Amino acid sequence: MFELKDVGHVYGSHLVLDLPEYIEANPGEKWLLRGPSGSGKTTLLHIIAGLLKPSQGSVHIAEQDIYALTETDRDRFRGQHIGIVFQQFYLLPVFTVLENLLMAHYMAGVPQDKARVQQMLATLGLAGREHAYPSELSFGQQQRVAIARAVVNRPQLLLADEPTSGLDDTRSKQVLDLLVSSAREVQATLVVASHDHRITDSFDHCITLDEQVELPA
Repeated sequence: MFELKDVGHVYGSHLVLDLPEYIEANPGEKWLLRGPSGSGKTTLLHIIAGLLKPSQGSVHIAEQDIYALTETDRDRFRGQHIGIVFQQFYLLPVFTVLENLLMAHYMAGVPQDKARVQQMLATLGLAGREHAYPSELSFGQQQRVAIARAVVNRPQLLLADEPTSGLDDTRSKQVLDLLVSSAREVQATLVVASHDHRITDSFDHCITLDEQVELPA
């Protein structure tokens, strides 16, 4: 489903990611990006998502070299093949829940499918909330809308950045179960970036990153 080869990234004189190896993930697998703060977990997640071109290495998603695409084509490819749940949910406040999810169809250039949206909302326990605005939802409901938006286009790859950070044990398990079941529903490969040791055993595969350092002058 995705392939990483010798991926690394530098900001200024600071090495923020160093992954000098070949990694291949297959459809339906669950991958954990693990490491302390500053090890490059979010950077790698953004690179896999096509949001940040690495300083070195290659990234293939569904056999496509995503950084060989133009920025416009990469945005379209992302919308059609990759779902992302950010730490900040980035729900559009002037749009209802229904409109936020339909916007995901529009941005991917696929036909809007209200029946699909309603199905996702029902699956995630949000039936009847389609006309609510984000400000009218609880934190947990907003998180579920963000997950619904990430999977509404049936992506092949589902990414989540620190989804259990700051949550108690019960809520952490609920969120992880929700991500796993949502990925399974669309048969997506799941990749979660986290330093939460409570969730380690829930993943088939793991990429462990070390804290990076200043480069020598």
